[in-house]
Amino acid sequence: MRDAALPITLIVVGAVWLAWYMGWLPDRDWTIAIGFCAAGIGVMAIDGITKNSVVMGPFLIAIGIAWLVHDRYRTSFGIIVPAMLVVLGVLMLIARSAAIPDRRAGAKTPPSN
Repeated sequence: MRDAALPITLIVVGAVWLAWYMGWLPDRDWTIAIGFCAAGIGVMAIDGITKNSVVMGPFLIAIGIAWLVHDRYRTSFGIIVPAMLVVLGVLMLIARSAAIPDRRAGAKTPPSN
């Protein structure tokens, strides 16, 4: 399957490029925002609930939402950036909870020397 990486990449890039040219994809800002939200959901789905994913997943989703708010309502980055700092701080405080595990339940820890 490793040998198929280049052809598959070429097919995906070509298909996305063609869909973009034909106007089948939303505009650039919507695509970027959806990408950030999808990445945040992906982090949460792949990593589960851990101290790292509780911060990264929702923060990526918040970035996607902030991107849409900036694009749709022309909200200034002077408002968006401080709001994102507050969101990040709240998420970091939530991650400090003892109820949230450091690693995924099935993850192996490296041996200590």
